[in-house]
Amino acid sequence: MDSDRQARILEAVLRILSLQGISGVSMRAVAREAGVSLGLVNYYYEDKTSLIRAALHRIEEQDVALVEPDLTLGPEERLRAALKRVADPEFLTTEYLSLRLQLWALAQAHEEFERVNATAQERYRAGLAALIQAARPALSPAECGERAADIDVIQNGLWLTALLGLDRAAIGRSVARCEEIALAET
Repeated sequence: MDSDRQARILEAVLRILSLQGISGVSMRAVAREAGVSLGLVNYYYEDKTSLIRAALHRIEEQDVALVEPDLTLGPEERLRAALKRVADPEFLTTEYLSLRLQLWALAQAHEEFERVNATAQERYRAGLAALIQAARPALSPAECGERAADIDVIQNGLWLTALLGLDRAAIGRSVARCEEIALAET
């Protein structure tokens, strides 16, 4: 029951951030959006900063889950599946993409949020590099890391472009380009 309430509170923070930005986040607004008492929000979170930090960690876990290997697939298929996940419809909504923009802006505006974002990005890229290494074992770890970084840039661009208007064909080409980068032999 407690984890359900905390999840509702974090989902409320994420919704408010996506719709109103940092200025819309307050303990009272989060309690109202989550349908819980202000006292309960205060019980779990000390202040607005701790609420946002927890929301950033929630997104970090979602990002890392994108590159978690599907052990039912072979190494190359695992990699392809992970690369396609960023173009799943749930990530191409205006609300989600707006949230990403808000979180990236927060990372630039607040040192603590920047650290959380940097850690999340490192974990995502490390997971992606591990998938590349498994699919192309002849590559050096450094080359896998560079490819993961290049793919991350393209994926973030895909999300930004999707906010301007969904061009499914371009999104498909971007995913295919990420596969080409990841799976190139040398």
